[in-house]
Amino acid sequence: MHNTPSRVIPIRALTPAAVSAGAAEPDREVVIDLYEKQPKIYPRAVHGWFAGWRWAMVWLTQLVFYGLPWLQWNGRQAVLFDPTQRRFQIFGLLLQPQDFIYLAALLVISALALFFFTAMAGRLWCGYACPQTVYTEIFLWVERRTEGDRLARMRLDSGPWTPVKFARKGSKQTIWILISLFTGFSFVGYFTPIRTLASEAAALSFSPWEWFWVLFYGFATYGNAGYLREQMCKFICPYARFQSALIDKDSMVIAYDSARGDPRGGRSRKADRNTLALGDCLDCKLCVHVCPTGIDIRNGLQNECIGCVACIDACDDVMDRMGYRKGLIRYSTENGVAQRLSRREMLRRVARPRVLIYGALLGAAITTFAVSLWQRPDFRVDIVRDRAALARVADDGAIENVYQLHLVNATERPLHLSVALSNEGNPRDASGNPVLRIVTPTSTTLEAGSSGKLSLRLRLGADAAEPLRGRSSTIGIDITAAGNDGSSLQTMTEKSTFFVPR
Repeated sequence: MHNTPSRVIPIRALTPAAVSAGAAEPDREVVIDLYEKQPKIYPRAVHGWFAGWRWAMVWLTQLVFYGLPWLQWNGRQAVLFDPTQRRFQIFGLLLQPQDFIYLAALLVISALALFFFTAMAGRLWCGYACPQTVYTEIFLWVERRTEGDRLARMRLDSGPWTPVKFARKGSKQTIWILISLFTGFSFVGYFTPIRTLASEAAALSFSPWEWFWVLFYGFATYGNAGYLREQMCKFICPYARFQSALIDKDSMVIAYDSARGDPRGGRSRKADRNTLALGDCLDCKLCVHVCPTGIDIRNGLQNECIGCVACIDACDDVMDRMGYRKGLIRYSTENGVAQRLSRREMLRRVARPRVLIYGALLGAAITTFAVSLWQRPDFRVDIVRDRAALARVADDGAIENVYQLHLVNATERPLHLSVALSNEGNPRDASGNPVLRIVTPTSTTLEAGSSGKLSLRLRLGADAAEPLRGRSSTIGIDITAAGNDGSSLQTMTEKSTFFVPR
């Protein structure tokens, strides 16, 4: 048999000329590189109402992030996640490994909030509060201050290296690195007391793990906000992929009014667009130049749109200068633009099934979380029976059961815990008197946020044990917490069993 060479069928692509002509060039092969370097985007500075809100969120989020570790609460750091002591301190709330359920609840609440607000108004999180957006905005501001606005940066990058270019680039990189390192330092300050960390930073005496996380988080900030930028939003972040499943035709998104704006074309301020048979869009492309992901919103809503609304501010400014009505690009819904609905009519459609379901689930999750935290006890008790023997027979015939009480102090003050048998549920004699008694120490003290154990041995006399042979009885144990002044704070009753052998 002869081996017949396999036929390779090349992939042919349309050239721009063929696309404009509406026909293909079958004899011309075009190589498409799937790994082509993405062109750098130079977003232009924009000012306006939404830009003001965006910068307000930048200030708010960064004041919280950088300032929170420095706040003090009762003589300690207000927010500290201490892995060495295995406890999280959030103002007056002390969380321990047993409270991991609260972290899971916070993640559920965050997910439901993302679904709820996305269904109502698109990518609000991405446009205003996402760390990638916030730090990209900060780094772009530094870039504009050191290298100039869009055209100046493009000329600088395309020009030869000169002392001026070196100075501008160097100053930008220096500021970027300082911001990144301070961000990494602040991040580690949530896990190591930040005042201690500041002293270590002055002496460059970080521990190996502190060095690693300061540099790692700083490098991540530097790389993501300085270089990856829109690539994070377009290719790495999964949110852009599933947002289409969360929104519908009545979700408020950034929309271009093509019926009003098309056909597009440039004209002077004094020109009559009706005489020229043109729409309101001047085709100035400012909406593209200010977009941090480089898309043209006039082509419709796209996965790459992060909802930063820079295009709305840019377009409204142009409309204002031309004397046209604002809102050619605006917050609207797909149905609102297509059916020419008023804002009031669009807002009436907010209360639709998916929004109501997300809102109900979010409200239920927040309520459950808040009530659970409010009712969280000051201490926890787990009673574990002795695994070596269910029961022990003493020399005098009495029966003894041994228990281990695992105690956790969930407060920031010492607690004195005392143990007693409950008045209800314990075995009694014919006269109704309790027959069980505790023969070990019944109290212990736990320091703030600490845990401990207390061995408890219960004894049942031989006469009282006789009618209970081969049976187990449910018993109740009261644990009472008291403060340093002896005042009783809380009493908790735990159930266990007392076993009498045959």
